[in-house]
Amino acid sequence: MEMIRQQTPPEVNKQVDLCVAIANRVYDLLEERGMSQRDLARALGKTETEVSRWLSGTHNLTIATIAKMAIILEDDIITATSSHRHEEYKSLDDDTASTMVAEEICG
Repeated sequence: MEMIRQQTPPEVNKQVDLCVAIANRVYDLLEERGMSQRDLARALGKTETEVSRWLSGTHNLTIATIAKMAIILEDDIITATSSHRHEEYKSLDDDTASTMVAEEICG
C-alpha cells in the first residue's frame, strides 16, 4: 500500500485521507447518536446503498452533502481554519465581517 501511495500524486493522497477522515467522523457521530446508516439515509432522503458508498471513505463528497449530514447529525463534521489576519473580524456582525473580508480580497 505504501508503494502505491508513493506513486500517487500528493493531492490524490490528501483527498483520500480527507475522505476517510470525514467518513470516520460521520461513523463516530452516528454511533454517538445511536443512529444507523439506514437512519441517516432516511433523513437525507437517500438509499442506504448510496450512504454506504459515501461512507466507504473513497467517495468524493460534495460540500452540499457534508452540510446536509452536518445538519442531521447536529455537528459541523469538518471545520475550516482561518488565517490570523481574519481573526479580528470574528467579533463583528456577519454582514460587516463579510464586507470587510470581501473588500480586502477584492481591493
